[in-house]
Amino acid sequence: MPSPEPSSVPSTSSSSEVDGAAVAAVSDAYDALHSEISRVIVGQDRIITQVCVCLFARGHTLLVGVPGLAKTLLVRTLSRALNLSFSRIQFTPDLMPSDITGTDIIQETADGQRHFEFVEGPIFANIVLADEINRTPPKTQAALLEAMQERHVTAGGKTRLLEAPFFVLATQNPIEQEGTYPLPEAQLDRFMFNLWLDYPSFDEEVDVVRATTADALPEARAVLSAEEVLRHQQVVRQLPVTDHLIEYAVDLVARTRPDSDRAPSYVNDYLQYGAGPRASQYLILGAKTLAAFDGRATPLEEDVRRIALPVLRHRIVTNFNAEADGVSTQDVIQRLLEA
Repeated sequence: MPSPEPSSVPSTSSSSEVDGAAVAAVSDAYDALHSEISRVIVGQDRIITQVCVCLFARGHTLLVGVPGLAKTLLVRTLSRALNLSFSRIQFTPDLMPSDITGTDIIQETADGQRHFEFVEGPIFANIVLADEINRTPPKTQAALLEAMQERHVTAGGKTRLLEAPFFVLATQNPIEQEGTYPLPEAQLDRFMFNLWLDYPSFDEEVDVVRATTADALPEARAVLSAEEVLRHQQVVRQLPVTDHLIEYAVDLVARTRPDSDRAPSYVNDYLQYGAGPRASQYLILGAKTLAAFDGRATPLEEDVRRIALPVLRHRIVTNFNAEADGVSTQDVIQRLLEA
């Protein structure tokens, strides 16, 4: 069975193993991080929260939105607020896999001896921004697969570990189709969340224009270190989960699979295929994280429901009937939640 990362099956430890002070520390860290990012990013509170959930759950995020919605600024601000190394990869049609992972180059020593030396690519950073990931062919997109899943890179016949924490945020423009390459399903499944950024409200846009046309622009300060992030990620993993909640998450995912015993009739009518087991795992991990953010030691059904849309919408595919009837993946997920 696939897992969000090696040996990372959600913990079912007893509540006695979870320190209440540690859960409170996670909540305080989230409050500080959210507040610091909000100093730079106007509005988008829901997106900021969901990106933080993905970070503390050791997932990766796909940000989808039209140009100008501060997708790149959000990622850069997050890296500054966390005091982590940051790398930006601009995906283009001519980008090669070695441009991401790194390559061996010939070096000459003082005595004239030549040898190969590996030069690390931009993937070797704590936070990696894969900007406009759908502008490069699948061969190059696949260079991220091993890093996202296994947290290491194989290049030049050697496997090199990536420094933890490791967090990939990819951006995608939904309105430009010419010269783009849709992400394969295997690549999409590696992302914990698929987040759609909306236009700001009128008042928020007024604040954006006022802040960004002034002389001094706000910058985030570091509020968390890498060691603190790793410690909080571990606390999230240790939160106990009831069997009932696990069954609830698995049942929700199972209902997205056409022709299964649990699938309702509208799923059979409108979906080509449903979500896999990784969706169930991420529902539980996301619910744990939301519970920790609220200072709770145990997640609830409402936590699963709050993240169901970003977890599921890129893992289910509609068919021709849905397109003809104007039914989207979001409509199907909403109907499942209502049931």
